[in-house]
Amino acid sequence: MFNKKHFVIGSMIAAALAVPELAQAQSSVQMYGRIDAGVEWVNGQPTGPNANGAPTGTGNRFSQESGDGGVSMFGLKGTEDIGGGTKVLFHLEMQFLANNGTLAGPGFFNRFSTVGVSNDRFGTLTLGHQLFISNAVWDFDPFGQSPWASASLVRGRNWPFTNNAVNYDSPKFGGFDFSAQYALSNSTSWNGNGTTSDGRNDGFYVTYTSAAFQVRALYDETRNPQTGKLDDPFQYSREYTLATNVFLGPVKLQAAYQASRTSGISALGAGLPTTTDHMWAGVNWQATDAFSVTGAVYHINANNDGGNANMYSVGAAYKLSKRTVLSTQFAMVRNSSTANFSLFAINPAGDSVATGNPPKGHSQSGAYVGMIHYF
Repeated sequence: MFNKKHFVIGSMIAAALAVPELAQAQSSVQMYGRIDAGVEWVNGQPTGPNANGAPTGTGNRFSQESGDGGVSMFGLKGTEDIGGGTKVLFHLEMQFLANNGTLAGPGFFNRFSTVGVSNDRFGTLTLGHQLFISNAVWDFDPFGQSPWASASLVRGRNWPFTNNAVNYDSPKFGGFDFSAQYALSNSTSWNGNGTTSDGRNDGFYVTYTSAAFQVRALYDETRNPQTGKLDDPFQYSREYTLATNVFLGPVKLQAAYQASRTSGISALGAGLPTTTDHMWAGVNWQATDAFSVTGAVYHINANNDGGNANMYSVGAAYKLSKRTVLSTQFAMVRNSSTANFSLFAINPAGDSVATGNPPKGHSQSGAYVGMIHYF
């Protein structure tokens, strides 16, 4: 059935294809994307529920998924050279699910909708909807954008996007570079007071890169849009990260430590976690130009009997061509008696069947095989 939404999407794609011809003389526009689809098995999925909505047990689940190796996306990037080493730029990007063809998340350009300016000497300034600066840990995560990686045990804390953002990226100076971001709440309170859907978000990081190693120190803060407070270590907190990459020929070693801190209160309820300490270490071996193997261990500890958990993961990738990759991963989370952490980063901290988190003290494991195609 053809409807207005289909017309709008079709018109945008047609316009995108036409823009390069119209703008060749003064600017450039790039259309790009990635499609990821695979088959997934998970053990330790909650079953039930009981009268209180809590799980009564666990079971297995087979499913066809999109995004297990990396999110499926479609995007446009453009630049206009205005002289003197300065360019005006824009970035539009949407995330979708290949298994059912729907958008993943609210909004049309749900990943990026930014405009900005860059200069060879002074860096790049962008404004609009974009990745929150906490996503900068991906460069130091052995499994990168995989759903079963550094975002899992912190329940997506380092995965969010942000609205109303002003972002600055410096050029490199002697191996150093710097990034900073400030996102307005767009309310009468800087921190947010429930009159808009956004709280204040901000952060910065400094990176040093050499041929042998790379180090990044990152600070970020995100506020509860309803209260303006730091009251959930998995969503609204201050986060401190120190991460490193070590380059040893075909082998890359990666490690990081993250501390998430609230103001000592929890929007999740009395006696629930107000702090977490999260760390990981892993290795990637590029065995050949086409084949690589990755292994990693992630650990988290939450206060107030939030418990602790370890996640173990191994995976491999094989390039069929420059644009097509076959990938596979196996991961397992082992929870302490008071913890119910999951493989999946999008799950909140609740103990119910709806969250997908296993019952407290239970393990969860999963495996997938998939294909990624870039265009």
